[in-house]
Amino acid sequence: MNKTIFEITQMDCPSEENLIRMKLDGISTIQKLDFDIPNRKLTVFHSGETSAIEQSIDELKLGGKKLSTESAEANDLAEEKAQTKVLWAVLFINFAFFAIEMTSGLLSRSMGLVADSLDMMADSFVYAISLYAVGSTLLRKKRIARLAGYFQLTLAVLGFVEVVRRFIGPEQVPDYTTMIVVSAFALGANAVCLWLLQKSKSREAHMQASVIFTSNDVIINLGVIGSGFLVHWLRSGLPDLIIGTLVFIVVIRGALRILKLG
Repeated sequence: MNKTIFEITQMDCPSEENLIRMKLDGISTIQKLDFDIPNRKLTVFHSGETSAIEQSIDELKLGGKKLSTESAEANDLAEEKAQTKVLWAVLFINFAFFAIEMTSGLLSRSMGLVADSLDMMADSFVYAISLYAVGSTLLRKKRIARLAGYFQLTLAVLGFVEVVRRFIGPEQVPDYTTMIVVSAFALGANAVCLWLLQKSKSREAHMQASVIFTSNDVIINLGVIGSGFLVHWLRSGLPDLIIGTLVFIVVIRGALRILKLG
């Protein structure tokens, strides 16, 4: 892989950065873009020739000029290795809590826990395909982010069907203690995942998708804990069904944000 450095004399703020990203998005040979706005420099990591990249930058009329092209060194790819480590860690955490919350949700008859477990499973899928995306082209990363968003939407629809079924059927009061304890542990796990993802400081679409999903999970965990206290106070399963509904609304909101990234 090579890296080519461009000077972009009219790149003064993030708006020009976004314009360049959109212009170069369709070039399949590009692996990564590094922007240095204060120094008006753009480093493009790519394979093959630079002719298509140079032409696209010239068409933007931002004063772009190629400065150099050379082979990328090992330390230039350090970010990709860091992304891989982070994604493996959060993948393991989310899949473990999917199993824990699904089991405890079924045993305690909590729709909130079942819904959250499905969301954790969806996140595991997101991190798995994000691992596949590391080192891929920008275009493939965009497609993977969209795939993750569509997967979340599918789970949300299935979740709403189950919530409606439980609203219509006989009322079941879940075990509030299990709801609170398991969600508290899940909250801690998601806080760790969010810290790891934000620490990577990556702006690439597949990593941004992971941050959005994990931020949603923190909100969901707090909601399930709150509904557990309400179940105990009201002696009713209604708060659990309500939080289950809200979980899937959050999932849809997050999925739509992911689709906008693509």
